[in-house]
Amino acid sequence: MLPPSVKPEPDRHPDRHPDLNDLAHFSQPATLRDGSPVLIRAIRPDDISKVVTAFHQLAPESVYTRFFSYKKELSQAELIALGATDFIRAVVLVVALQQEGKEVLIGGGSYHVLENTGKAQKSAEVAFTIEEDYQCQGLSGQLLTILSTIARHQGIEQFEADVLDNNTPMLKVFEHSGLAMHKTRNHNIFTVVLELGQNNKDDRNQSMQS
Repeated sequence: MLPPSVKPEPDRHPDRHPDLNDLAHFSQPATLRDGSPVLIRAIRPDDISKVVTAFHQLAPESVYTRFFSYKKELSQAELIALGATDFIRAVVLVVALQQEGKEVLIGGGSYHVLENTGKAQKSAEVAFTIEEDYQCQGLSGQLLTILSTIARHQGIEQFEADVLDNNTPMLKVFEHSGLAMHKTRNHNIFTVVLELGQNNKDDRNQSMQS
């Protein structure tokens, strides 16, 4: 995730777009700010052991920022859900790179469609996790751009995310996404809403305290 002073990296591959008709096999090359090549691709059932390994590489603060608790393991239910991603109600992308001839996962982004919200708009909850050594490299911004494209194709109109108020890097990713953003505060948590069909303008970027 990005520090407050850094904006997301522009798309280095503007001619490449997700295959929206075969999301389970989606993959797209990407480049980190330091020039390192990575692959953003759909999660696969055989990735679960790699996901567990990647989780164990996270610092406790990164775990807390993502899950709001200092959990030491992903639950069996969470792992089963990842392995059964249907790319309709849920979309999960991972970021992979090659290390010593082996593929390792260094992060990912996902959204899950929210059911029975009572809202007129179809919404999904979006989340990101990037391993510390690869933060500040533009990955969260690139993942958000890809997930937004996929979500629009599937008729989703809004992304929602709960973000700790001290998670400035993630808030900056959302603010610089180019999407209209609204946020409300409840104690130390911001609920962020991104309008997928609107561009972000200063007079639309509203912050309400409650």
